[in-house]
Amino acid sequence: MTEIYFAVLNFTLSGAIGLVGILTLRKVSAPSEVLFALLPIFFALHQFTEGFVWLGMGGYIGKRALDLAAGIFIYYAQGLLPFLIPLAVWLIEKDGYRRKFLGALSFLGLLLACYTMYGLSIIPSKVSVVNDTLFYINPWTANIYDASIYVLTVCGSLMLSSSISIQLFGFLNLVGLSIIFLVRPYGFTSFWCLYAASISGLLYFYFVERRTKFLLDWQDKKYFFSKKLEQELDYFKKRAKKRR
Repeated sequence: MTEIYFAVLNFTLSGAIGLVGILTLRKVSAPSEVLFALLPIFFALHQFTEGFVWLGMGGYIGKRALDLAAGIFIYYAQGLLPFLIPLAVWLIEKDGYRRKFLGALSFLGLLLACYTMYGLSIIPSKVSVVNDTLFYINPWTANIYDASIYVLTVCGSLMLSSSISIQLFGFLNLVGLSIIFLVRPYGFTSFWCLYAASISGLLYFYFVERRTKFLLDWQDKKYFFSKKLEQELDYFKKRAKKRR
């Protein structure tokens, strides 16, 4: 029954985060923001996948379905995220110096992602339940070096952003990672992804902030051009009167 409870929790959380993700996508103002806006939806799908892992651990779905769900979960969590997050932040960053650092972190994340996914493809991952927590383990990634680079690329890139909302998201993730590592290290992958997904709603506020700025800038430009047009019309009217 515990597995069913956690599966329902994951599915429910997935639906709530997915709704936030849809609202976030509606606030996009430029193509470069699309990948970052998709992150809450990716987190929602990730939690949806872990719901099936819980069902598999309880014997409610077959082993093949369990292996597929666990594989998707760990490939995204350990393989894609260290590249996906710095790249998404790099795409929306305007500040020159920050953008250069984020570019370097994106490249480092790409190297780590390739290295990790290669290891995950040749060495099978295992999943078990320890103290009501899903424990994902793969000998290839179970070392302090991979973990350090992972935290640097994921949390470091978020905290490098010039947006306060994104910095806060990165800081809270770093705090959450640290606490989970100290309290339940075996739940590092599962617990952190659950925690990160739960607070991904903070990203919505970045887009609200960006959308507001975009609309205000557009309003200023509109006012500027309409004012300029009025001045030109006045100029031509005065010239027409002189000719008469």
